[in-house]
Amino acid sequence: MSVSDAPRNGGSAPPETAPKNVRLALLGVLLAMLLSMLDSTIVGTSMPTIVGDLGGLEHISWVVTAYTLATAASTPVWGKFGDLYGRKHMYLIAVVVFVLGSALSGAAHSMTQLIVFRALQGLGAGGIGAGAFALIASLVPPRERGRYQGMTASVMAIGTVGGPLLGGFITGHLGWRWAFFINLPLGVLTLVWCQLMLRLPATRARARIDWPGITLMTATVCSLTLAATWAGSTYPWSSWRILGLFALAAAGVAAFVARQRRAAEPLMPLRIFTGHRNFPLASSLILVGGVVMFGCSLYLPLYQQTVQGVSASRSGLLLLPLMIPVVIMSQVGGKVMSATGRYKIFPILGTTCMAFGLFLLATMDTSTSRTATGCFMALVGTGMGCQMQMVTTIAQNSVEMRDMGAASATVNLFRTIGGSLGVAVFGSLFTGALQGHAPAGADAGQVRPDPAALARLPQAARDGYLHAVATGTQRIFLTAAVVCAVAFVAALCVQEVPLRGRPGPAAQPQKAEGATSPAAP
Repeated sequence: MSVSDAPRNGGSAPPETAPKNVRLALLGVLLAMLLSMLDSTIVGTSMPTIVGDLGGLEHISWVVTAYTLATAASTPVWGKFGDLYGRKHMYLIAVVVFVLGSALSGAAHSMTQLIVFRALQGLGAGGIGAGAFALIASLVPPRERGRYQGMTASVMAIGTVGGPLLGGFITGHLGWRWAFFINLPLGVLTLVWCQLMLRLPATRARARIDWPGITLMTATVCSLTLAATWAGSTYPWSSWRILGLFALAAAGVAAFVARQRRAAEPLMPLRIFTGHRNFPLASSLILVGGVVMFGCSLYLPLYQQTVQGVSASRSGLLLLPLMIPVVIMSQVGGKVMSATGRYKIFPILGTTCMAFGLFLLATMDTSTSRTATGCFMALVGTGMGCQMQMVTTIAQNSVEMRDMGAASATVNLFRTIGGSLGVAVFGSLFTGALQGHAPAGADAGQVRPDPAALARLPQAARDGYLHAVATGTQRIFLTAAVVCAVAFVAALCVQEVPLRGRPGPAAQPQKAEGATSPAAP
């Protein structure tokens, strides 16, 4: 594959060189990334209080859906704009949009206003997610990126575990509006920090924006996200609305691919998928990682609170056996990759550990101890740590620097879609389990899953509900284990090519067995 750092317009651009203190520059980038991750989990804890203040219970799902929809639909656009107009510039704009959406959401006086402002916040979050990984790729070449993987993994772990804990504390002591207002000082700090510490050459390409491609991509992503969000909860999977949305998404993909083949400056260049097989393979692994991450972070606390009788705040702490191995293994894998340049073993080991750990989680019932649950979670976390950041590096190493923004945005889009699809499928499995095992004369789906409420139920009704929750989680984790087993096959197909030693041409794939192209120095 022909590789060049020059923009498509024919002009030359200086390579993006890393600042002297990379960790200080990355800290500002990751702080904004932490903001967007925390916000998506903080709001879930605050929602009962928000509904009590603003009303609009019938629209409660749209508070989350609007944010997710805007994030997923805007991610590829932000990534491409970053390639064309400068990644730092677009990243700072995304942070401004996110902070503005946070301020307006905190000041909302009706559920309708909150939904609209959450969509604005989601637009900013899409740019933060797309820009963060593209900036990391610009600052640190793949061969050296392992030294900093622990920072990224720590941010993702803190965002997942810390959100519910922080949301409960803020809502209880400061009020739900501060779940949004807390983003303002942190956002301003991020802007100042990135402006001072993040130094990349300003670039601006002269290229026509692919507006038809943007329109088709937005319609496709919106259709898929809405179908994944509503399926099994708002509407049955077999309803004409869900089937129609999936059909619209499929038609949108076909039209989008046809458009990208003709566009002079495509939104998502097809060469990132066809240039080397590692990119589509890594994208599929990232999608599976999103399924596992969202499924575990949502349904493990539910199981622990309901079946094992743990309080809401403590269930967040009980996720530490899942998250601590993520950070540790990301550090270990990163150091090994930087020292040896070898990385294929990590997605293989990661999918194996995740599949085995999820299978063990699928054996949990009403008598499973917290210690056993923690051990199973640690195995899943070990697998996630081996895979989560490593496959992102594999994907970025397989594309040219001019496409880094689009590639990073695509990777983040696959992670978001994986989470949305996973939550939709898991929600349907869980709801079916509750309905199938509800005690006679009671609707198990309406019982509040907290120890105090369950203790007031008759013994038979309580046992029936606990059994239903355990059955639902078994189905969820068994399905996730099967998905990881399929991902193991994809990991085996990853081709280990040399990692770039500095931002520059992508490593060439192997031309024949036993022969490799030279790596960039």
